[in-house]
Parts: sequence; C-alpha cells; structure tokens
Amino acid sequence: MDAKDLIGRYQEGQRDFARVRLQGADLSGANLRQINLFEADLRGADLRRADLYGGMLDGACLIGARLSGANLGGVRLFKADLRQANLSEANLDQANLGKANLIGADLSQAHLIGANLEEAFLFSAHLQNALLRKAILRGAGLAGAVLTGASLQGADLDGAGLGGVGLAGANLSGANLRRANLYGANLAEARLTGAVLVAANLYGALLFKADLRGADLSHAVLEEARLGGANLSQTILDEADLCLADLDGAQLAEAKLRKAKLIGAKLKLANLHGADLEGALLSQADLRLADLGEANLTGANLVQADLSQANLQGANLSDAVLTGAILAGARLTNAILPDGRKKRLFTNLQRFTRE
Repeated sequence: MDAKDLIGRYQEGQRDFARVRLQGADLSGANLRQINLFEADLRGADLRRADLYGGMLDGACLIGARLSGANLGGVRLFKADLRQANLSEANLDQANLGKANLIGADLSQAHLIGANLEEAFLFSAHLQNALLRKAILRGAGLAGAVLTGASLQGADLDGAGLGGVGLAGANLSGANLRRANLYGANLAEARLTGAVLVAANLYGALLFKADLRGADLSHAVLEEARLGGANLSQTILDEADLCLADLDGAQLAEAKLRKAKLIGAKLKLANLHGADLEGALLSQADLRLADLGEANLTGANLVQADLSQANLQGANLSDAVLTGAILAGARLTNAILPDGRKKRLFTNLQRFTRE
C-alpha cells in the first residue's frame, strides 16, 4: 500500500490501517482523523500539517518522521518510536505518549498541554518554548534535553530524570518535582514559585536569579548549587542540604531552614530576615553583611561562621554555638544570646566566640 491508496481508502470510510508499512510516504496535509495506525511502520514519513486527531498509533514506528505542525491532539502514541522525529509546533494536547521513545526528537514550540509522557524517553530532546502545562512526566528520562523557555506550570515530574537539563527561563510554577533528579541542571532565572521539590536532587544546579518563592525544598540536596540572587522568600528548606552552596545576595526572608545543612555556604548580603534556622548547621558559613534580623537561630551551629557586619537585631540565638565565629561590626541589639539573655550595650560577646 502506498500513500495514495491509503488516503483513497480512508476517504471511502476505512479507518483500520493497523501494521501498515508506509516508510517515507508523503502524507503531508492529509486528513486522517481517528485513523488506526497501530504498530504501523511510518519511519521517515512526511506527515507535516497532517490531521491525525484522536488517532491510534500505539507502538508505531515514526523514526525520523516529519510531523511539524501536525494535529496529534488526543492521539495514542503509547510505546511509539519517535526517535529523531520532527514534531516542532505540533499539537499534542492530551496525547498519550507514555513510554514513547523520543530520544533526540524536536518538540520545540510543540503543544503538549495535559499530555501523558509518563516514563517516556526524552533524552537529548529539543523542547524549547514547548507548552507542557499540567503534562504528566512522572519517571520520564530527560537527561540532556533542552527545555529553555518551556512552560511547565503544574506539570507532574515526580521522579523524573532531569540531570544536566537546560531549563533556563522555564516556567515550573506549581510543578511537582518531588524526588526529581536535577543534578547539574540549568535553572537560571526559572520560575518555580510554589513548586514541590521535596527530596529532589539539585546538586550543583544553576539557579541564579531563579524565583522559588513559596516552593517546598524540604530534604532536597542543593550541595554546591548556585543560587546567587535567587528569591527563596517563604520557601521551605527544612533539613535540606545546602553545604557549600552559593547564596550570595539571595532572598530568604521568612524561609524555613530548620535543621538545614549550610556548612561552608556563601550567604554574603543574603536576606534572612525572620527566617527560621532552628538547629541549622552554619559552621564556616560566610554571612558577612547578611540580614538575620528577627531570625530564629535557636540551637544553630555557627562555629567559625563569619558574621562580620551582619544584622542580628532581634534574632534568637538561644543555645546557638558561636565558637570561633567572627562578629566584628555585627548588630545584635535586642538579640537573645546563647545564654538566653538579651544583648545589652556592654555585653561581652567574646565568651561565646572563644575557642
């Protein structure tokens, strides 16, 4: 069967073309709504601007196929092979691409709103400026993919593999990234407001100027992450690992950092006003010129931390450990000191910092 024969039969009312072999066929612009192409061989086929809305293509072979601008809304592509396929600007809203192979595929500017991509293979795929709002990407493999400028609001990426992924400027507000692997990912200037990143791996990730307001990063790994200038106001970071992370100039006002690990972290000029750092590990942290006014540092470990010229006015340092800490020029008016007493004008602080 060739392309002309298929189109003719379709126009006569036939819809079942399961397992048909049409390698390299020209079906561009064809109206094939509700067609059954189950396990069809369409490798290298030209389906540009074709209308396949609601079709059945489970298990189909579409390696290297050209589907740019095609209408694939609601199409079933479960376990389909779309390696190196061109799906740029295609409509895949509500499509089922579960366990599909999309390695190296071009999905730039594609519409995938509400699409199911659970456990799909998207390694090295191009998803620049793609619309993935409320898409399901649970357990999907996205290592090496490019999602610059992609829209992923409310998407479900629970346990997804996003190591080294380019997400600069992407919108992930309200997304579920619980347990996701974002090792070394580029999230510079990304929007993650209200996102759930519980137990996510963000080791060495780039989050420069990212917006994480109200996000939940409890138990997340952010060791050596670069968060300079990021907005983490009212973010939950309880028991998160931020050792050696760069948070210079970051906004952490009213953030929850209870029992967080910030050993050796860079927090110069960071805004931690009103933050909850109860039991946090801040040994050897750089907190020069940081704003810790009204912060809760009860039981915090600040051994050898540099708090030079930091604002600690009204902070609670009850039971905090300040051995070897540098407090030169720090403001501690009305702060509660490790012994439970309020800082007075002539209080000797050396007894708390003495080795």
